[in-house]
Amino acid sequence: MTNWFNVGKIVNTHGIKGEVRVISRTDFADERYRPGNALFLFMNDTDAPKELIVKTHRTHKNFDLLTFEGYENVNDVEVFKNGILKVSEDQLAPLEEDEFYFHEIIGCSVATRDGEVIGEVKEILTPGANDVWVVQGSDRKEHLIPYIKDVVIKVDVENKEIIIDPMEGLLS
Repeated sequence: MTNWFNVGKIVNTHGIKGEVRVISRTDFADERYRPGNALFLFMNDTDAPKELIVKTHRTHKNFDLLTFEGYENVNDVEVFKNGILKVSEDQLAPLEEDEFYFHEIIGCSVATRDGEVIGEVKEILTPGANDVWVVQGSDRKEHLIPYIKDVVIKVDVENKEIIIDPMEGLLS
């Protein structure tokens, strides 16, 4: 049984030369979309995934624009709209210490150093200098936790636990 990881969604075509517009869900777009890399297109739950080889990659506005080998015009890729691009677990590269894949962080329980449970990581935002983890509390309130050394003390992906030392005002 292969584990698949979502790297993006094809939301539209772009131009007439087979380019597709992708909303990325990967933390390593330049690596993931490098020409020659294989991505797997999932159109629905019943069809087998279609292997696509990246031909070109560039960014435009907030999108990643991709072309695939063997798909040279808009008519070839029109059917890919709303498809999900994924990679298999064996395509995941090892990370440096204190680096994590999004799927490892999402779903982790977050507590303070004092043991106060804050909630669960539901989403990761990438606004610029550092990632921001969206933590939803039991009261449905969302807390934005910056992934910086001063705040995030310990990440244990095996046990799905994160310990933070919130700076003043962070949780109010």
